[in-house]
Order: sequence, then C-alpha cells, then structure tokens
Amino acid sequence: MPVRYSAVEPRTIVHISLHTDSRALAQSKAGDVWREMLEAWEAKLVGQDKAAEDRMAAARNLAQRRGYRYLSAPDVAQLPVADLLTRLESTVDGAGRFDPREADAALGLASPPVLTVEQALDAFYDVAIEDLRGKNDDQIRRWKNPRIKATRNFIEVVGNKALAEVTTDDMYAFRKWWVDRVMEGETRADTANKDFTHLIGSWKRVCRAKGIQLGFSTEGLMLRTDTDKDDVRPPFSRSWIRDKLLAPGALNGLNLDARLILLGMVNTGYRPSEGAGLMPGEIRLSDPVPHILIQRNENRTLKTSHSKRAIPLVGVSLDAFRQAPGGFPRYAKNSAGLSATVNKFLRENGLLETPAHSLYSLRHAFEDRMLTAGIDERVRRDMLGHSLNRERYGSGGDLAFLRDQVAKAAI
Repeated sequence: MPVRYSAVEPRTIVHISLHTDSRALAQSKAGDVWREMLEAWEAKLVGQDKAAEDRMAAARNLAQRRGYRYLSAPDVAQLPVADLLTRLESTVDGAGRFDPREADAALGLASPPVLTVEQALDAFYDVAIEDLRGKNDDQIRRWKNPRIKATRNFIEVVGNKALAEVTTDDMYAFRKWWVDRVMEGETRADTANKDFTHLIGSWKRVCRAKGIQLGFSTEGLMLRTDTDKDDVRPPFSRSWIRDKLLAPGALNGLNLDARLILLGMVNTGYRPSEGAGLMPGEIRLSDPVPHILIQRNENRTLKTSHSKRAIPLVGVSLDAFRQAPGGFPRYAKNSAGLSATVNKFLRENGLLETPAHSLYSLRHAFEDRMLTAGIDERVRRDMLGHSLNRERYGSGGDLAFLRDQVAKAAI
C-alpha cells in the first residue's frame, strides 16, 4: 500500500484475485485494476476532510468506482434485498472493520451541500457551462440577465433561503406577489411566468448535479395568460414599407449600419441578430447568385439547428448589402442595441404602422408577402429558418431557384 492512503486504507498489502490462470492476461488486467483502486482511494481522501459538497462528490465517485450508482439513503432503502445486501457488505473491509467512507458511497449517507438561492445561481452557471459555448459577451449577458432578475425578485419576496428549504408556500407567496402586480397593470402574466421558468429550470439542474432534493410542488404556479389577446407582432403592409420606410430620406437619421440591416431585412426576413452578426465571408456578393449565409460564427450562435441557411439577395436588400460587403461591425456583437436603436427611431419619426409594430415586423411582413405570392411552404420555412414539421426530403432547390421564388415577394 502507498503510504499516501494509510489514513483511508488500513491494509499494508492488498491481495486481489484477477480470476485467471494466465500470467499474461493477469498482467494485462493488473494495470487497470490498480488504477481503479488508486482512484477509489483518492476519492476517499477527498471525502475525509472536505465540506459537504466535496464529501458528496467523493461518495459519488467512490460509488462509481465500486460499480454501483450513487443513490440517496431513501432510494437505497427501496432497492431489492439482494442489491441492498451487496451494498451493506461493501461497507466492511476484509478484517470486518466498518468503513464510513464506503458507507457514504454505498448507502447514500453523504449529506447534500447547503446552497442558498443566491448561491444556486452561481452554481447553475457552472452546471450549464455548455449552454454558453459559442456565445459572445453580449449573448452571455442576455442569457444571464433574466435569471439574475428572477433570483433577485424571489429573494426580495421570500428571502435568500437554502434551496432545499424552499416550500410550496414560499413559491405561492412569490406567485401572489406577481399576481398583485399583474392585477394592478404593472406587468404581464407572461413576464411573471418567465421568472418561474428560469428559477425552476435552473434549480432543477443544480439539484441534480449536487444531489439536493427540492421540497416544493410546481403544480398551478404559472399565471393564466389572456389567450384571447393577440400578442403576435403584426407585419408591415407592402404599401407601408414602400411608401413610408423606403420613402426618400425617411431613414437618413438612422446610423448607416442600422439602416442597412433594416433594408437587408426587407427581402430576407432574417432575425435582427442574424443580419447584425454576419461576417465578411458570409456575404457572397460576387457569386452567380448573390446571397448571405446564416450560420454559427464568432459573433453569435443560432437559435435552432434549422436557422442555418443561405438566403438569396434581391431588390432593396441586395442594394443594401452592396454598401456593406464587410458586414456591420457596430452591431456584430450587440444586436440588442440594434433593435433598441431602430425601434426608437421608427417610433419617434412616425414610421411604425401601429404602436404594436417593431423592427421584427419586417420578418413577419416578408413571410406574409411570400404567402400571398404563392411560394411553397417548404421554401418559406427554409428562408425564415423554421422547422418543416415533417421529414425533410431533398435540398429544397438551388440558389437560383430560391432567388426566383423570393423575387416574387420582393420590394
């Protein structure tokens, strides 16, 4: 036995059968077995003098090394008798001595760590680190902000309780706080529901990773939304785009990048972030069919796998991109700033068809024009980066075909 592990392993020599009479096979197996034992002893060392979270991690690690899945004590008690006896036997060494570290792993006795609601938010960032892959600083900020807001709201109403001690009464107290605000007309039910979605989603992921048991019910927490209210962004009419937005000088007060992104959106229907994040190599003006490529790049991720696509450039959108062959550096990593700037300009200059309209209404307008032009649903969905809701056959047509289709709806 290495001296390093004397605190967790009382034996000085370890005898293990490799269940073979072949010396060559035994030698090939010995290295793997020895590495498994070393890792198990290392796990025991971690569990010897660390806090609850490290003890839990060590117990899980040790359970894995011993060939069984870590379960909490109540779950262990529900195992079949044979499996339970196997776990019990593993807590005693060859000399009949009880090993508390083996018991932690086999019987689920390690106490789960104590995390407050505030600490759970930081823990969630570690657990969900893969969700941030490919996101730039602005996208990470927008991903974090609603979760930060939801956490602060909960702490304001209920307090910074330990996550495992949050009760159903606490969740309904938070719900009542939101209901009161909605009833007073301060906010909308959808906004409240986003808080619940972010909190519960992040807490569940943290608890799975840390072995914490949540103690509240989620039934009935979501606020009822007004399903009769039309919250869909209305499209701009063709005449409004032609006579108002494209009127000579109408957009002159808007900075050049924002103006060209808006014009590029007219006949592409891209999402504002998709247009803003285009890189020079994704703007193909010299190809036989000028087009843009919407794909993941260092400026942004894609909303869904269906968002990756090539969009032919026609009409005013082609003219706009001829002025911006290198993309839009001002908004490449800050599409939220783009929408705010454009919407403020359109509102202050009387260029919104109704108060419900926004920059995003150009995307809906493009879809409407394609529909009324009789363009096939497959082409419409491909242009907008939507799923097809059925199995996808073929390539959907080459760029020349897509250009001719889009031209039917172009301005």
